[in-house]
Amino acid sequence: MAWFKRDKDSIQDPVPPEERRVRTEGMWEKCASCRKIIWKKDLDANWQVCPKCDHHFKLSAVRRLELLLDDGIWNEHDANLSSTDPLEFTDTRAYKQRLIDAHKKLGMRDAIITAEGRIEGRPAIVCAMEFGFIGGSMGAVVGEKVTRAIELATSKREPLVIVSCSGGARMMEGTTSLMQLAKVSGALSRLDDARLPYISVLTDPTTGGVTASYAMLGDLNIAEPGALIGFAGPRVIEQTIRQKLPAGFQRSEFLLQHGFLDAIVPRKELKAYLANALNFFLS
Repeated sequence: MAWFKRDKDSIQDPVPPEERRVRTEGMWEKCASCRKIIWKKDLDANWQVCPKCDHHFKLSAVRRLELLLDDGIWNEHDANLSSTDPLEFTDTRAYKQRLIDAHKKLGMRDAIITAEGRIEGRPAIVCAMEFGFIGGSMGAVVGEKVTRAIELATSKREPLVIVSCSGGARMMEGTTSLMQLAKVSGALSRLDDARLPYISVLTDPTTGGVTASYAMLGDLNIAEPGALIGFAGPRVIEQTIRQKLPAGFQRSEFLLQHGFLDAIVPRKELKAYLANALNFFLS
């Protein structure tokens, strides 16, 4: 009996699977809302807003400032402030190491940038929070930078805008973190006495101690569509009050309906909206 014998090698894929995976890695993003796959270049061109369902993805603090301030130009204040790790806190990792890693990854020393620039020609102090830095949590440095931004706005007679994106107070700093709520609130009271406007912009997510302090103390509180806004999580609230909560009760649309917000503004309209609001306040 004659047997068939292959003289040539098996057909080989010209591109190994590992290389093929690397070539396409990072080029696509799945929308958390509509679950559609989006080409990242289209997402970037649309300001990180899903072109299919208008879901607003998170923005970095730097990108946020680029979109809000004229020509993407600003002077940064207090960039070198960093935490001293007052409790020498350690859980799965040392807090000090978390700070070092976040700094290496983002080039920031903490979870907020204080910028002085212009919005449609009008000078303003703008703070933008960075969720990628330990969940945008508020420790002593964030509280100090926000307080200094308020004092800078007061001394320069300029309006203040804070864009919040935070998981709340930073547990690694304990009571030191919680003390920032009172400190920032006191500084905002002095800004109000000086009759200078403060506009709070709440993005997804804005929770915990940030919501319980400066995020909800604006002369105008506005939010992006679909933003998660609240103090405690829904499961904790349900267990506490022993009641079933309505769907979407911590989303910006629900909060607007119940009087906790003044407006919901899509990302592409935010700069123009802020400019009009500041013109109204300062006319």
